[in-house]
Amino acid sequence: MPRPRSSTGLLPLGPVEQLRAGRLARRGTQLMLGLLLYGFALAMMIRGVLGVSPWDVFHQGVARHLSVSYGLVVIATSALVLGLWIPLRQRPGVGTIANAIVVGLSIDLGLAVLPAPQLMAERIALLVAGILLNGVAGAAYIGAQLGPGARDGLMTGLVARTGLPIWVVRTGIEALVVLGGFLLGGDLWIGTVAYAVCIGPLTQFFLPLMVVRLPRHEPIDRAPASIENDAAGSTSSHPLEDVNPC
Repeated sequence: MPRPRSSTGLLPLGPVEQLRAGRLARRGTQLMLGLLLYGFALAMMIRGVLGVSPWDVFHQGVARHLSVSYGLVVIATSALVLGLWIPLRQRPGVGTIANAIVVGLSIDLGLAVLPAPQLMAERIALLVAGILLNGVAGAAYIGAQLGPGARDGLMTGLVARTGLPIWVVRTGIEALVVLGGFLLGGDLWIGTVAYAVCIGPLTQFFLPLMVVRLPRHEPIDRAPASIENDAAGSTSSHPLEDVNPC
């Protein structure tokens, strides 16, 4: 029987189903390119020094107290968040593990090659381009349908366990990480607000263009509300967005 599909083309696939659904070479390539661009876009925002994404406020605060690279903090945080999946009975996909590693490495690469801008116009350009590219990248890796990012999975797992609306859970998580990151010295400024406001609509706009259609599953006109909500929520989301999506 055909699996229900949201209007974006996303399917509710488990980890094994993700690998068996077809077009794996195309989806794997899109996943990796999306994750690389996602991390690079975050590096652009960091170099702009006008505020970073909510989770990156936390990453930045932690990085300022440790003698390790920013990307390593992102990877370590992803691993800790994945540990929280266990009591929520969430199952990571290939994309989940790749997300936890590749985004952090890409951020470090971006920070190594991007010069620190001197002019305000350059900083604004980096911020705007970073947010826009992050929306494209989030849609790309979500559209590969190989599993959500660690932070997105935490959000949707809590939604499933608590029954609370997705916006309540996501707002609560991001408020906590922003507060913690700010207290640790992370950059909380206009760029953080701009990212929070723009990333959801951007990801939702690009997602239908990026979803890899899986030929083994026929679409339906209307999907269950939970699937629609997941696609709208983040990445970034996928249960995303979070659509941060990191």
